[in-house]
Amino acid sequence: MNRCAYIFLDEAGNFDFSANGTRYFVLTSVSMRRPFRWFRSIDDCKYDCIEYGLDSEYFHCTADNKHVRGKVFDLIGDHLDGLCIDCLVIEKAKTDPDLRIAQHFYPEMLGHLLKFVLPQTFAVDTDEVIVITDTIPVNKRRKAIEKSIQLALTGQLLPKIKYRILHHDSRSHYGLQVADYCCWAVYRKLQTGETTWFDQIKEAVRSELDIFQDDVLYYY
Repeated sequence: MNRCAYIFLDEAGNFDFSANGTRYFVLTSVSMRRPFRWFRSIDDCKYDCIEYGLDSEYFHCTADNKHVRGKVFDLIGDHLDGLCIDCLVIEKAKTDPDLRIAQHFYPEMLGHLLKFVLPQTFAVDTDEVIVITDTIPVNKRRKAIEKSIQLALTGQLLPKIKYRILHHDSRSHYGLQVADYCCWAVYRKLQTGETTWFDQIKEAVRSELDIFQDDVLYYY
């Protein structure tokens, strides 16, 4: 199992490029390997919430109340040694008009993130990379994203390394829920300047890549 690497992906911001849209769009990858020892703690937290009286099917940062959010961030912060977080930051106003369509914009930017992350993340002891995204409901967009991931992986992995791309509902993976929390923390820092949540995960954040400034902020 230790020769299989996982990348969980999430995004924050919207695809509205008008003045009403978000200023930033952020893509975040969380890389990890089994055994996921810290999943037990998050599972216990979910059942604590249920026993408290909450209808907690899964964790979602923007929907969770402040008490649940704080508890989940505390749990993530206690297990940062098992995570590696990388982010791609897009200031949407600088995006070429030809890319301002979801099925073009998202795959293009995701490809940039993976091309940056993969060479730095996986050593020669990796036999397989499994990329997991949240469920992609629009078939046209799903195919474009899969093609983008395939191109990025094919160009960056060693010949002997296999890879798979899976689209699972975030309810099914604590890895996707952790990626959601980490992405939200980075996005919150950029969009509002609040660093409270980012500071809790900063130790595991390896890099922020500003796509239009061609500038990488390395944290370690």
